[in-house]
Amino acid sequence: MHDTYSQIVLPFASSPELFEQYMNASGGLRTGMLMEHLDSLAGSIAYKHMLGPSVETLGRLQERGFYIVTASVERWVHAGRLDMLASLYPVRDTRLSGQVIYTGKSSMEVAVKMEALSPDGGEETLMLGRFSMVCRNARTHKAHPVVPLIIRTPEEEALYKIGESSKDRRKYAALQALSRVPPSSAEAAELHTTYLKCGQEDDSLVRGDRVWMGDTLLEKTMLMFPQERNVHQKVFGGYLMRLAYELGFANACFFMRSHVTFHSLDGISFTQPVPIGSILRLRSQILHTSLPGEIPATVHVRVVASVVNVQTGHEETTNDFRFTWARDDGKSTPRIIVPKTYQEAMLWLEGKRALELGAQIRGKRIRTLEGEQRS
Repeated sequence: MHDTYSQIVLPFASSPELFEQYMNASGGLRTGMLMEHLDSLAGSIAYKHMLGPSVETLGRLQERGFYIVTASVERWVHAGRLDMLASLYPVRDTRLSGQVIYTGKSSMEVAVKMEALSPDGGEETLMLGRFSMVCRNARTHKAHPVVPLIIRTPEEEALYKIGESSKDRRKYAALQALSRVPPSSAEAAELHTTYLKCGQEDDSLVRGDRVWMGDTLLEKTMLMFPQERNVHQKVFGGYLMRLAYELGFANACFFMRSHVTFHSLDGISFTQPVPIGSILRLRSQILHTSLPGEIPATVHVRVVASVVNVQTGHEETTNDFRFTWARDDGKSTPRIIVPKTYQEAMLWLEGKRALELGAQIRGKRIRTLEGEQRS
């Protein structure tokens, strides 16, 4: 397992020229660009695992006989998850690192970490996550066997079990997905209560503390250029992640009527590659928020990417991203989301589940970090 470890240090504090390339409008770091790098790092680590730590160049995929793609970022059926545990402020040198922690028959889990490096030698964990990668035959595009991991230490055994449990959770989540089974009785009751309180208004829903889910739509359309291609000559998935993050961030700010702070990437579904030269449409929508009065006020946002056929107008979904942001001015959410259709009601419940799970994960990880600091 340790042979797959890789890292990259981005000297933002010591290199003003580099910081300039990553600086956002507030003088901080562009989170979406860092997430893009984490996706790229995870892919490099996956290839390093398959080719061996001594191999420095990828070469032609047809000659290798296989290729690797990001199935997801953990939370969903195929995904991985990224959680922000500490602020990117103040801007410091930053280390991105990761390693393969679990292998299946044709898939692997790559754990990634972002850390801030202080001049005095101190380190602070900023973000943790896992990417699920799948290996495919370069000719048939079917599943290709993954090199198994050799576990040698108790620490590696613990990491392996984390990756194994992630796979089991994804299987369970797939069985419990609202696209397969109805909501629980408690979820159905809460949804009905929301309908009785808020969903019987006329179509205008003019009350200032409520908004129809359909009215939160924000979208952008872009042409995909070859500068953003990956080794498969398709659009790089990390670039799509950054585009989705920035659109979702803007929508969260609009809805919250405030600047927001990134909490988590709750899941990504990669269903189709995006060809170079295609027209990509990104649609963002608010799915759920914390209750009025709750602090911090959180908002769960969905961004769907689709490739548009200009001749027929047909759209094919390629990616589904889910993010959570929190209002950073200490105030509660100004409005709540109200679904109008059954499909929106299921998305509303998915958002509710994501916010609840995210709060549990962040609380557990923060308690773990505090315990490590005390010891």
